[in-house]
Amino acid sequence: MNTALTHPGAPMTVRGIQKRFGAFTALDNVSLDVAAGELVCLLGPSGCGKTTLLRCIAGLERQDSGELRLGNRDVSLLPPQARDYGILFQSYALFPNLTVEANIGYGLTGSGRDEVRKRVGQMLELVGLLGSEKKYPGQLSGGQQQRVALARALAPAPSLLLLDEPMSALDARVREHLCTELRQLQRRLGITTLMVTHNQDEAMLMADRIAVMNNGKVEQYATPQEIYDRPATPFVAEFVGQGNWLPFNRNSASHAQVGGMNMRLADDAGVATSGRLFCRPEAISVNPPVHEENLFPAKVREITFLGNRCRMSFELEQLPGHPLLAELAPEAMPRLGGQEIWVALPPRSLQVFA
Repeated sequence: MNTALTHPGAPMTVRGIQKRFGAFTALDNVSLDVAAGELVCLLGPSGCGKTTLLRCIAGLERQDSGELRLGNRDVSLLPPQARDYGILFQSYALFPNLTVEANIGYGLTGSGRDEVRKRVGQMLELVGLLGSEKKYPGQLSGGQQQRVALARALAPAPSLLLLDEPMSALDARVREHLCTELRQLQRRLGITTLMVTHNQDEAMLMADRIAVMNNGKVEQYATPQEIYDRPATPFVAEFVGQGNWLPFNRNSASHAQVGGMNMRLADDAGVATSGRLFCRPEAISVNPPVHEENLFPAKVREITFLGNRCRMSFELEQLPGHPLLAELAPEAMPRLGGQEIWVALPPRSLQVFA
């Protein structure tokens, strides 16, 4: 692998970006710092502002206010062609009447024919498509078309790579394989990358850090593990992964009243005096072999087999009418016995939201 195939990634700085479309605020004072060589995912539902932010960075939309810097350059007002980035669109945007080599070489204006041919060959080797240069996009699979579009984006050796939902047109198996390939390639090249996705699995698999966006704002910007283990807001907790919510009232610094139960909380669970407790399904212990804290009787409602795990819906006896979820390995199912069970909600797994 020739790491000289691209420039070293440049850091990207986003400061106070505002963007409105009429009365609608698409971006509301968005700020991010992306380190050189880092892969950051903009994650959120449709309409949250993630694609608008990517388009502002690319110069395809003009922000109303705020600053964009790539390395030491202020690119806030530069035209797209002067910003030194490569971009891969959701649709790939390949020219159907051009061959693979012509598509990849399309952006290499000002280079000699031999130089373009050499560069195209490097790109084809990089994405594993040597021998496909004379084919047309219509003769390629979706995954191969994505690789051609990626090679075209990387051919001018940009300092920044922008990816707009690049896996959305692919089936699940191909998507996971290409996510892994793209991540490995990005790490080897060291190119700073910003990727838009609404798929949390893609973000978790690929990102160094994730910016979870909602209503034009960044609700949390952290590593995948931090976002999953300690979500900063109820929206992040609900959008990323599965979760349980329990209504509570604080009755001391270390305990909360939940229905008829007195639950112990971790010291850093949060300071709100009332609201909701949040807990991931896999953190719940079912019929633990030894006594654990916050151990309560429960009744099984439903069990769903999901291959490598089972999802169990249950109700705490002292909080009826409030279904909760637990996830456990299939081999743990025989230990459940009948429908009456005991579940433990470890204090470390409970997070307080006002």
